Amino acid sequence: MASKSTVLKIFNSIADFRSDKKTIITLGTFDGVHIGHQKIIEKLLSNAKATDCESLILTFFPHPRMVLQEASEIRLLNTIAERTALLEKTGLDSLIIHPFDKTFSRLSAEEFVKEILVDKLNIHKIVIGHDHRFGRNRTADINDLIAFGEKYGFEVEQLSAQEIDAVSISSTKIRMALDEANISLANEYLGYDYFLSGLVSRGKQLGRTIGFPTANLSIPESYKLIPKMGIYVVQSKIDGQTVFGVMNIGTNPTVTDENKMSIEVYYLDFDGDLYDRKLEVSLLAYIRGEEKFETIEILTQKIQADCDWANQFISKHFKH
Repeated sequence: MASKSTVLKIFNSIADFRSDKKTIITLGTFDGVHIGHQKIIEKLLSNAKATDCESLILTFFPHPRMVLQEASEIRLLNTIAERTALLEKTGLDSLIIHPFDKTFSRLSAEEFVKEILVDKLNIHKIVIGHDHRFGRNRTADINDLIAFGEKYGFEVEQLSAQEIDAVSISSTKIRMALDEANISLANEYLGYDYFLSGLVSRGKQLGRTIGFPTANLSIPESYKLIPKMGIYVVQSKIDGQTVFGVMNIGTNPTVTDENKMSIEVYYLDFDGDLYDRKLEVSLLAYIRGEEKFETIEILTQKIQADCDWANQFISKHFKH
């Protein structure tokens, strides 16, 4: 994803938003900020530039399904911090991350339009999908929005069915691809490499005892989608340098019976203390599934084979 020079203004609620300009708005979860989303954002930005308006995305956190369907085990492609960082790279002027709750969900369609879009956000135009539904119980549709636009003096630009499909198909395919460890397909739809971010915590340091010291990645956000268990080729930026590694997502069945999932990264050309540091780990390729081996010696040999596989992949794709 190309990085733009605009400094994104971030507001943690609708009430905090301030702008001297009229706004061009789109709204949604934008989970993944994938290629479908990026096309919508490009449309938003070109509209804003042509009319000298502020480009604005209104998104919500927690995800509405987390609030309205308490049993929901929704898994998202991005944590809210990751989503914000991705949107910062697009050239967008302003982002509102509004706390979604049941009170907000009870706003009628017209209350949402008049009190929020018109009175608070100073809307000039909204760019939205033809299938968008809003208001209490999601009873209003695009035709209602167009009617409100005529009543309150703002424009409505509908995204085509193809553009909507590009968003929904991408999101579904990305999740399915990650569940199946099809990293190349997921990354193709994202427009960037899928990544996990978290703090390096102290694990049991079992890798150190067999010559492969690993960084144990702790991800506190339980809603973050973790790909299929197995071994991956990964890369991180550490102190400004690109460092490649091999990551294991799994339960380490050869060395423990706890059946507790962990995410561990062995960096191929790095020897430094990473404890308590925040890492972003991008997934490049899937090597194999996690296995239980008869002995530690066989496990060690297999890890070395994984590192050899990773080095060949890196040489082919990154080192020319």
